[in-house]
Amino acid sequence: MTKKTQVGLIFGGNSSEYRVSIMSGHNIYKAIDKDKFTVHPIWITNDGYFADEDESLKVLKNPSYQVKNPHKVTNISNLIELTNLPEIDIFFPIVHGNLGEDGSLQGLFRVLNKPFVGDDVLAAAVTMDKEFTKILAQRAGIPVADWISVKRYEYNDKNNDKLNYNKVSQKLGKDLFVKPSNQGSSVGVNHVTNAEDYKAALDDAFKYDDKVLVEKTIHGTEVETAVLGNDKPIVSGVGQIINAKGTFYTYKNKYEDNSTSKLQIPADLPADVVKKVRSNALKVYQATECSGMARVDSTLQDGDNKVVLTEVNALPGFTNISMYPKLFEQAGISYTDLITRLIEAGQERFDHKKTLLHKLG
Repeated sequence: MTKKTQVGLIFGGNSSEYRVSIMSGHNIYKAIDKDKFTVHPIWITNDGYFADEDESLKVLKNPSYQVKNPHKVTNISNLIELTNLPEIDIFFPIVHGNLGEDGSLQGLFRVLNKPFVGDDVLAAAVTMDKEFTKILAQRAGIPVADWISVKRYEYNDKNNDKLNYNKVSQKLGKDLFVKPSNQGSSVGVNHVTNAEDYKAALDDAFKYDDKVLVEKTIHGTEVETAVLGNDKPIVSGVGQIINAKGTFYTYKNKYEDNSTSKLQIPADLPADVVKKVRSNALKVYQATECSGMARVDSTLQDGDNKVVLTEVNALPGFTNISMYPKLFEQAGISYTDLITRLIEAGQERFDHKKTLLHKLG
């Protein structure tokens, strides 16, 4: 009898995307091949603590479950507690947002010398920061929306030109998006067309990050592509987001009230446009040194269908309505098979890194 792989499924976390992570973890637990894998759930609470396996399993099976035994919850900063977990063969982090997607958790796995699913430290950190993603994409020849970044020290200087909507609009136009540089799920993102809304949008974005991007709005069709694998990644087909209200795909649209938008897979687009979207997705995946998985979001500019990169999400959602698993399902890869492939990719990368020399002699 083949020994099952012991998977440490980490979910929750101290971020604005806590509920998304809980839903993703729940779905992965339901879909994982239990003939191949034994799941050890590790639930990180919204205030940064992690629970024992019994409590974690209750939340994983029932996302609305509340902690009833606080004494069982231990601060995650106490790394010694990790040695008391069952012997984990590989970690599967599905902690969205800060700490989970920015390379922090990935760095912990590296210190523990354990394989893990998803992107490595560098790619996670780079893709979490939208400005660095833009810079690397530009160097790879991929179009991005014009932007400026506003740091907190600039935001605190009330005479800084970047706070002046009229001056910013001379460079980027009057139609702008304001967003935290390090956030996901459209948290803290606002569309503005006047000075009053611009100020309010900056105030909102700085609640979530110390760096904010102000981007020229690209009007067009929002599309998404999924990528899977390491050195020879698989690129899915293209999905299209159709928003009935004609606005951008907000957090509410994605996770709370998706009646105003729908996902169309495959997208109803000309073959040459689909080819370009998929080609750009692969280019930016490699330019940001992603491995394991990522979802690449783009906008097809009205008029000429120019493919403009929006962002790279190195830890896409696995909720009921998430595009990443749906795109691969349309390509013939089931949810269960997708999870298996992701785990195999994490192990493959770990095994390769063990062959690299880290000291002389």
